[in-house]
Amino acid sequence: MTTGVRAAVPTDVPAVKAVTDMAYGHYIARIGVVPQPMEADHMANVAAGRVFVTGDPVIGLVVIEERADHLFLDSIAVHPDAHGTGVGRRLLEFVEARARALGLPEVRLYTNALMWENQQIYPKFGYEVVERRTDGPYDRIHYRKPLD
Repeated sequence: MTTGVRAAVPTDVPAVKAVTDMAYGHYIARIGVVPQPMEADHMANVAAGRVFVTGDPVIGLVVIEERADHLFLDSIAVHPDAHGTGVGRRLLEFVEARARALGLPEVRLYTNALMWENQQIYPKFGYEVVERRTDGPYDRIHYRKPLD
């Protein structure tokens, strides 16, 4: 698996929250609601083994969930100071390697339709749009990436 990414531990929770808030906070005004990753129970996710971090101090993280037929990428967050340094790419590579190690054939994720930056990023990494669907207050574009 990709080096430099490790399972988060309870002492990482404040950093996980801080990086998540910095990565998603600027979207509140644009989408009109608090992005779901900011409202996550970070301690519960860490305790469940769903959070993986990179950096010391933490500059990026993913929250993933193993499902029967895919690995769900619930959240990816990179500290704004680390944008453009390859942290996001390394995290996505980690997620794909993790899915392969678990024997899962694809990665799935979604992003808010108003987070247009993400809609430019995910296709560059081989993700294809599956559907656009409203879930409560969130207008989401769902993606999948089949793994070979």
